[in-house]
Amino acid sequence: MPDMVGSEHHKPTSLRGIADKAKADKLHRFQDLYRLLDAELLVYSFSTLNKDASSGVDGVTWEAYEENLHANIDMLVERLKSKTYRAKLVRRVFIPKGKGKRPLGILVIEDKMLQAAVSVVLEAIYEQEFLPFSYGYRPKKGAKDAIRDLTFDLQYGRYGYVVEVDIKGFFDHLDHDWLITMLKLRIDDRAFLGLIRKWLKAGILDNGEVHHPDMGTPQGGVVSPILANVYLHYVLDLWFERAVKTRCNGQALISRYCDDFVCAFQFREDAERFYRALPVRLGKFILEVAPEKTGILRFSRFHPTMKRRFSFLGFEFYWFKDRNGVPRVTRRTARARLISACRRIKEWIKANRHLPDFFRGLNKKLQGHYNYYGVYGNLHSVYRLVWWVRNCTFKWLNRRGGKKKSFTWEKFGPILDNALIRPRITEVKHRRVYA
Repeated sequence: MPDMVGSEHHKPTSLRGIADKAKADKLHRFQDLYRLLDAELLVYSFSTLNKDASSGVDGVTWEAYEENLHANIDMLVERLKSKTYRAKLVRRVFIPKGKGKRPLGILVIEDKMLQAAVSVVLEAIYEQEFLPFSYGYRPKKGAKDAIRDLTFDLQYGRYGYVVEVDIKGFFDHLDHDWLITMLKLRIDDRAFLGLIRKWLKAGILDNGEVHHPDMGTPQGGVVSPILANVYLHYVLDLWFERAVKTRCNGQALISRYCDDFVCAFQFREDAERFYRALPVRLGKFILEVAPEKTGILRFSRFHPTMKRRFSFLGFEFYWFKDRNGVPRVTRRTARARLISACRRIKEWIKANRHLPDFFRGLNKKLQGHYNYYGVYGNLHSVYRLVWWVRNCTFKWLNRRGGKKKSFTWEKFGPILDNALIRPRITEVKHRRVYA
């Protein structure tokens, strides 16, 4: 068994030098990045992969590839050096999203590993470029940070209007030529960019048919998140920071998590100007907004009501007076997300009620929900899920022995109280001082 198993792996020190150079010289174009894709970086990249993920079109699992890891990596490095590496087909599956389904691309292990290596090289460069309000798929940043910071800024800033935006099919409409043009601003390495082109053009196996995309990047591709961030960094972030904010008469902010973002403005005319300009800006880069999911909302401490609310990253935001009559930016689990969570946990209970460690598995599901949705002001929504879980558990455990009920609520209620972990606040309080 390779010696990497169970050991701690660190990123190669050469990436630190790239990050320092990128930070020191914002106009520097990096060369010789392709040579960084050596055995050391690939071993590190392999250690970051999810070993339980589904296999690609070749059927090779993480465990099977790991059995001869160093030999496999050495052969891959040789193919990279001789420029004979070819991207494999991407297997497309569909996973639930809301009331419908969204496509997900599943790569073979070797392509995942190589994409992970390219991602950390891109990360070393672009972490010095990305702006603070970009939270998606970045080290030491996440959705909960975006939620917490946005809540703080809306509470203590002078904002009166929110623009909700939805980009229609972003991952399906990301333009390849524009993306490569953007990457060339910091990268001067044809071989390295050629790898990214291969993945963008890789065939997609869907229901036995192979499609070769001329735009978009498959969701599920390891390199896709950072490529999406690079694209929107130039399309949206820099434009908002340098063009939109400088033309506003009042305060303006944006919070973005990959292709999901909201903007807030102090004055209505600024919000309306942005609302009109955004479709034009996106259109230059072959993107468009979804009109039915995009609009301007009056959002002010002077109009505290649940009727004026917007959704972002699974939460609904609204102004509401606390017990002392003070208006507060309040959050609750978005209705669609709560319904989806209830549906998923019901199906899990039905499928796993026979397991001896049933409650351990159920508590893992609950803890995951608490970890994300356990924010201040949202315990009522969290308890609604717990109520649903209690009723579903009572119903389906009672059916294990046939139609006759095994338990009554009088006997089973105390068992559930002891077996299920209690909801709790998991949000870290905001510590920054508003300027």
